[in-house]
Amino acid sequence: MSIHIIIDGYNLIRQSAALSTLDRQDIMMGREALVDMLAAYRKIKPHRVTVVFDGRNGPAFSPHRNRQKGISIRFSSSGESADDVIKRMARKEREKALVVSSDRDVADFAAASGAATMGAQEFETKIEMAAYGGINEGEDEDSRGWTPTTRKKGPSRRLSKKQRRNRMKIKKL
Repeated sequence: MSIHIIIDGYNLIRQSAALSTLDRQDIMMGREALVDMLAAYRKIKPHRVTVVFDGRNGPAFSPHRNRQKGISIRFSSSGESADDVIKRMARKEREKALVVSSDRDVADFAAASGAATMGAQEFETKIEMAAYGGINEGEDEDSRGWTPTTRKKGPSRRLSKKQRRNRMKIKKL
């Protein structure tokens, strides 16, 4: 199953230490740096990626939808926030979507719609690990094999079905 990663663009830029310094210099530089970072990630992991920005900060006379370096870029229309666009996309995509935003309202709505959610800083860490050829936390445990233990694993230790699906989507990053 292919994952559609939907990113709250300005949220991720302003949560990132590296991207926020560029954003303070020029908002266009911050957006371009984010798209470059996502394009490099997409070469490693070919997931569908859409970045949503607020339209009021968008470039003048540009279309609301654009595609650069394999990354789909959307600007919200006037009178609409990027959060509304992300919520609409999450409702449409449901289980196929992974919404990246540290905005609690957006994340809660996406989770209620059935989409997996991830914070902006956690996603940036995953991208950096993929770029440096690092391994995911879950893969490290699996590679060591089984360790004998007397602790019992019962139904109370099992995650809910929704949490297990969310974890599987995140592992694919």
